[in-house]
Amino acid sequence: MIRDQWYAVLSSRKVGRGKAVTARRFGEELVFFRDEKGDLGCVTDICAHRGASLGGGCVKDGHIQCPFHGIEYDLTGKCVRVPSEGKASAKDFGRFQLKHYEVREIGDIIFVWYGDGRPDGEPEVFDIITDPAFGYDEIEDLWRVHYSRVIENQLDVSHLAFVHRTTIGRGGKTLANGPKVEWLDDITLRTSANNETDYGQTPKSAEESIIKTTNLTFRFPNMWLNHVSDRLQILAYFIPVDDESSIIALRFYDSFTPFRTLNRIIAVLGSAANRIVERQDKRVVETQLPKASKLYMRENLVTADLPVIEYRGKRYELKNSEE
Repeated sequence: MIRDQWYAVLSSRKVGRGKAVTARRFGEELVFFRDEKGDLGCVTDICAHRGASLGGGCVKDGHIQCPFHGIEYDLTGKCVRVPSEGKASAKDFGRFQLKHYEVREIGDIIFVWYGDGRPDGEPEVFDIITDPAFGYDEIEDLWRVHYSRVIENQLDVSHLAFVHRTTIGRGGKTLANGPKVEWLDDITLRTSANNETDYGQTPKSAEESIIKTTNLTFRFPNMWLNHVSDRLQILAYFIPVDDESSIIALRFYDSFTPFRTLNRIIAVLGSAANRIVERQDKRVVETQLPKASKLYMRENLVTADLPVIEYRGKRYELKNSEE
């Protein structure tokens, strides 16, 4: 994991008022819940008393209540009540403090700050997630690989004609020109597939290639945008579950009509297509070893792997900047 980053980890719609939602993130069980105002909290899913899961409890007066002995915690993980000690107790329960994570919600996505201390800034997001002109639908799928492998798959331009030969890779365009990679800022890269049918010609170099209007943008640490057209875009966030598993959350955004509700209906159909393409990727990527990628691995990379190489280099740089 790259520390001191905002990670997109969960859809806001999954955490309703009065409910506790448990999710494994960063190799740890976390629980998300809201107080009576709708404000969100995220704490470790282990009661400090005797280790029971808080996820099986309820939310009472804005506090999450352990199902075992009724001990209550607020949004910051502070213990606010131990029923067996009585309502009038003046004891200090500081030793019950739970680890808690800073959270933000933008565009119906929950971001968690993974690092030490308080965040040094706010999440950097794609504008599409807050654009009222677009409707969206979201699907999720669990992959049995590290999230870095899933990200690299979405930056891989040369697999299309093989993995997706019946869908988005139809046409047998196996020769990969470039690919060209542009860094839009220190944590955001853009590239595009510029493939063509192989008639025996030499691929164009990255310098000779272009970033097409249909392109891919990745923003560290875990968010990606496929700009298909100005009216159709596909967003993904790659959720770190643990060292050998991750979740890909895919959103189909469209603004084909002036009506957001109708656009959402169209997006549901788009999600069905996303599911087909995503499953084609999953079948192959889950076979890759090792489960997580590194800058230096026992692989033989080729020119078409440039976006992956650039991603690995920046990820290595960000991880080592922590030291």
